[in-house]
Amino acid sequence: MAEEGSKETCEVAVPIAPGVPAISYDPDEEPAYGWVVCGALSSINGFTWGILASFGVYLSYYIDHETFSGASDLDYTFVGGVNFATALFCAPLVNLSTRKFGTNIPMYCGACMFGGGFVAASFATEFWHLVLSQGILVGMGVGFVWQPATPILPQWFNRNRSLAQGIAAAGSGVGGIIFSSSTTPMIDNLSLAWSLRITGMIAFVVLMIASFLIRDRHATLRPRIRLFDSNLLGRFRVWLLMGYSFFTILGYIVAIYSLSAFAVSIGLTQQQGGIVITVMNVGTAIARPFVGVLSDRYGRITVAGILTASNVLFIYAIWIPTNSYGLLLFFALLLGATSGIYWGTIAPLCAEVVDLKELPSTLSLIWLTDALPSLFSEAIALEIRRPNSHRPYLWPEIYTGLAYLISSLFLLELRRRIWGWGSERHR
Repeated sequence: MAEEGSKETCEVAVPIAPGVPAISYDPDEEPAYGWVVCGALSSINGFTWGILASFGVYLSYYIDHETFSGASDLDYTFVGGVNFATALFCAPLVNLSTRKFGTNIPMYCGACMFGGGFVAASFATEFWHLVLSQGILVGMGVGFVWQPATPILPQWFNRNRSLAQGIAAAGSGVGGIIFSSSTTPMIDNLSLAWSLRITGMIAFVVLMIASFLIRDRHATLRPRIRLFDSNLLGRFRVWLLMGYSFFTILGYIVAIYSLSAFAVSIGLTQQQGGIVITVMNVGTAIARPFVGVLSDRYGRITVAGILTASNVLFIYAIWIPTNSYGLLLFFALLLGATSGIYWGTIAPLCAEVVDLKELPSTLSLIWLTDALPSLFSEAIALEIRRPNSHRPYLWPEIYTGLAYLISSLFLLELRRRIWGWGSERHR
């Protein structure tokens, strides 16, 4: 990790966009175009992860209407796990493509795959069609459009790095609000097929525009983009970050995918379950920029650790005893504000542990770490449900809280090893 206070003083001329004259800037400054990159990444988060976060609405519909004959509840859950896992598993391939073709071309391909996956899903007649389209193809689209852009934002910011990352991450909450609140009306008034098509077409247009606006600073920083950087595995701090990521995703997947079905299990309607998901995304959209401000002020590891640990309290003190619509909405708002802070903090956290030049390779390693829990976590939660009990989600709730507890302990140890027990310094 670079020493605190170290500065690169070289100035490099880098073009902002085709047809715009190149400008020179110090790598430690924060050029104004960085906020354009922030807005573009926010749109990418909104129209990839925000849309995936609304899969709980589709999941409830598939289960309630037995859309594909012979498919079980666990099978439908597998579709959501597949798109998350595929988005992360393809990290080495994305790194290879980025190294060979640059940042933007893989992103254009990702936009086509993401939009095309939803359109293809609208024509699915068998369950395996759905796995290939809304599962694998959509997941590949997320990986190719989102992964190349994620390491770019920290290149543009220093003082306001966590704030910019928080604003960018809030996009997933805004996207989640839009699609979790509109998916059910589209299905009811148009059809499942047209809901999928409209989602895919809108996402394609937005992602193509955002991909065009993304500009990297590789010419200045010359990052080492590798398929798999085994040297990083020799650092215990990287292992702690991987442990934090693994257990956070175990809890996060259950939290975002189970709330709608949990609402139905306590006697609420499918529409009310959709509103619960919408409220959770409202919490995400509102909180993430503030998390960024707090992180820049009090330390990125400290804030991420406190908010991760707070999920344990919310789950055990509020979610487990919840049996009313109003209390569930309150819990969803809190959970949205805290459970997804991982996506807004992981890149700045990596920048605390490794040099910026190693950030793309480190994030690639993190995404591979997250792939398995994202694939199996909701399936585990469904398997430990007790459908015939008056509290069918008790064991999934306990499981989710334990996952967040363990992940917060990894961050506590990481903070101790970097900063000791004193105040966390800021870079």
